[in-house]
Amino acid sequence: MACLDRSLTIQQANQEFFRRFGRSSVELCGRTFSDLVHPSVQQPLQRQFSGLLEGRRDRFATEVIAVGADDTAFTVPLAAVAVRDGSPDVTAILVMMTAQEDGAPAAGAGVASSRKKILSEIDARILEGIAAGVSTVPLAARLYLSRQGVEYHVTCLLRKLRVPNRAALVSRAYSMGVLKVGVWPPKVVPDYVK
Repeated sequence: MACLDRSLTIQQANQEFFRRFGRSSVELCGRTFSDLVHPSVQQPLQRQFSGLLEGRRDRFATEVIAVGADDTAFTVPLAAVAVRDGSPDVTAILVMMTAQEDGAPAAGAGVASSRKKILSEIDARILEGIAAGVSTVPLAARLYLSRQGVEYHVTCLLRKLRVPNRAALVSRAYSMGVLKVGVWPPKVVPDYVK
């Protein structure tokens, strides 16, 4: 469990919270909560927290992909509750994460969490185009490439992400957090671009 202020900065937390992220209270207190979640879930989670802060809801529950100290990702159920001190304004937010049993693998183990810069700028634009459903010729014209140039980059992306086709490429990119969730047109998370 952790207590966040209105700017979503971690003010205090229990030992289990610090253990879960593999960091001390000195390392985590004063950081924003979004620093602890995968880039792909930061924006949707921010919308959920905004609903609490603006008084549109009192609580929410969701699953998030959290990132530990060694860049390992784990999926964890999260519940957040708005705290008021008698006034209608939210004074704090309590965040509760369900603990895994010791020795149990984290749900979602195997989620690619490393924020390695795996894409060139052109690969990122091609991936965004594919995710938006743009076919090869219009994508080539948009990026000032030949049709064969686009196909070459698509083939490289398929190999890099180890998938057999374009649909699987988009699906893998979302599951890795390379593409932002809840954004249209699709956008690559800048952390993955060289």
